[in-house]
Amino acid sequence: MAEDPRDWEIETRAVRGGMARSPYGEISEALYLTQSFAYDSAEAADKRFSGEEPGFIYQRFGNPTTQMFEDRLALLEGAESCRATASGMAAVHVALTGLLRAGDHLVAGRALFGSCRWIVSELLPRFAVETTYVDATDLSAWKNAVRPNTKAFLIESPANPLLEVTAIGAVAEIAHAAGAKLVVDNVFATPIFQKPLALGADIVVYSATKHIDGQGRVLGGAILGAEPLMTETYKDILRHTGPALSPFNSWVLLKGLETLELRVRRQTDNAAKVADVIAAHSKTQQTVYCGRPDHPQAALIANQMTGGGNVIAFDLGSRAAAWRFLDALQIVDISNNLGDAKSMATHPCTTTHRSMPEAERLEIGLTEGWVRMSVGLEGAGDLSRDVSRALDAA
Repeated sequence: MAEDPRDWEIETRAVRGGMARSPYGEISEALYLTQSFAYDSAEAADKRFSGEEPGFIYQRFGNPTTQMFEDRLALLEGAESCRATASGMAAVHVALTGLLRAGDHLVAGRALFGSCRWIVSELLPRFAVETTYVDATDLSAWKNAVRPNTKAFLIESPANPLLEVTAIGAVAEIAHAAGAKLVVDNVFATPIFQKPLALGADIVVYSATKHIDGQGRVLGGAILGAEPLMTETYKDILRHTGPALSPFNSWVLLKGLETLELRVRRQTDNAAKVADVIAAHSKTQQTVYCGRPDHPQAALIANQMTGGGNVIAFDLGSRAAAWRFLDALQIVDISNNLGDAKSMATHPCTTTHRSMPEAERLEIGLTEGWVRMSVGLEGAGDLSRDVSRALDAA
């Protein structure tokens, strides 16, 4: 009997999941650089367009290389279906607009990435969708925000940039009691350390640009969930609005998945060591890392995550101190990306969350002294020395 890939260990899924070899028997997945596909006859084209017969039609609708990426990521996530997008923000945009209509209401955790916050605060109101922001750690706030027209909940957990963690299962119960769907951005935890669908979420979104690529090469995104919901909600919007992931980027991301588990675990080991160095330094006013026992939601993290991840946030008290720290780094890059093999740090108030009004930044506790660091694969000793030296300069 053929083995069921769903029974494989996660490392095997990451390397072999979704493999669809051509008749040539290639070891590395084939890259199908084609916009469209040919048919044996006009009747065959008719049957493929009608859905009577399976097959690819147009790159905007699907591609063999992209399909392999989608199938492999779905297997890692434990999802029935995955649809890839051109970027993580395309995934967030489609995930929300597929669920919401004019007159609907969204409840969102107020700690969101700057571009996510822009979609919710600036774009959705243009189409008569209202949003209520809540403290994502306060379950009563989620309950109190529900209206008769509430159709979706949105959370990041851990959230960008201060690593706030939400009780996904409890929020899912509140959403479902209201007849709403829960969308979870799982990019910081990755499918290695957290499974939102298993906790009760309806939709999971990723910026594959981050850990899934993990080497600073391409953009990509993904939406995952149960097959009926994915087909009903997203099939047409993806076909007709065109946020398709290119075959080349799909191929790069496929190769990234092969080493995702290895990279994320090594990055997490490094991050734990670097976080301790940062927390112990006299210039640091506060350190937040999901792998430390002093994280504000440490008990919740132990219950729903299996690792701390590679992102650290720490407060140096002022913008001037944060900038002095960043400018003194010699190994770690100043960059707004994360999840890369190379360590990088950024000042969120002037980069990733610059578009948020100051009052909204203060609501989530993001003051000018905070630095967000994504720990990479360099030697932990080298990173600790670089960070210690930069903290002295702060």
